[in-house]
Amino acid sequence: MTSPNPGGRAVLSLGRIYCDMVFNGLDAMPVLGREQFAGDFSITPGGGALITAAHSAAMGRPAALLARYGTDTISQALEGQIKSLGIDLRFLDRHPDAGPQVTVVMVQDSERAFLSRRAGTALPATFDAALEWPHASHLHIAEYATLHEIPHAVRNATARGHTVSLDPSWDSELIHDPMFFERSSGVSVFLPNLEEARALTRCENPEEALVKLAGHFPVVAIKCGPDGALLSMNGALFSHATPRVDVVDTTGAGDAFNAGFLDAWLDGLDGQACLASAIDAGTRSVQAVGGTGSLQAAG
Repeated sequence: MTSPNPGGRAVLSLGRIYCDMVFNGLDAMPVLGREQFAGDFSITPGGGALITAAHSAAMGRPAALLARYGTDTISQALEGQIKSLGIDLRFLDRHPDAGPQVTVVMVQDSERAFLSRRAGTALPATFDAALEWPHASHLHIAEYATLHEIPHAVRNATARGHTVSLDPSWDSELIHDPMFFERSSGVSVFLPNLEEARALTRCENPEEALVKLAGHFPVVAIKCGPDGALLSMNGALFSHATPRVDVVDTTGAGDAFNAGFLDAWLDGLDGQACLASAIDAGTRSVQAVGGTGSLQAAG
């Protein structure tokens, strides 16, 4: 697909912004009626759109965050961290009903649990203006819940010549939406994790799930955590292992993977190079707390 702005390298990253409150070092997950203590705690900006945009920017790929953002005290407290990530914020739509959006992340070894609150609508008032931005050629939708709220997102983006990627981002109700593939029609790059791929295809075998998803999307990359990743692209299948590292926190690693994959794919690299870039970004992410912790440590 040819972009109307062939010189545009930027990615528009669409989704909600959260305040991630990360409780790390748990001996066990909380249970009703009992108090549990964490070894470590941090507060970082989160949400797939922000994390993918931040990692894209760190790779040298211009990335603009297309999102609504609250004016509450929690949102205001995070602004300094967000501005330090190198993301283009020109399309940030600030509105009182857009926050606070909070995610509590509980980490025990490699297992995580999340408790989140969504606020207001996902549709930024800047959506149409962002699609007209001459520097952009790609729209990344960070969760299917956002596409469900903005059903015209893919259609409007492709009508302007943009390619589109989608991370379903697990939602226990929407992952079983019977209209999932119809609503996702026009997506160029589909980026599920293995649990999502299995739920969508009802295939336990990862390779079978990949082939089935490839019937709906031109490019499918399945994130398999410590077991690496699988890819279907241009009619060929690829796989890539994950290196062994000391894992601190896997929060946002999939979104970092997305950034690495898209950066290589948008540069026209082959499937193996795209997977290598994706896994490298995800691997760096898990070695720090929070979805953008590895970027702040590097800075």
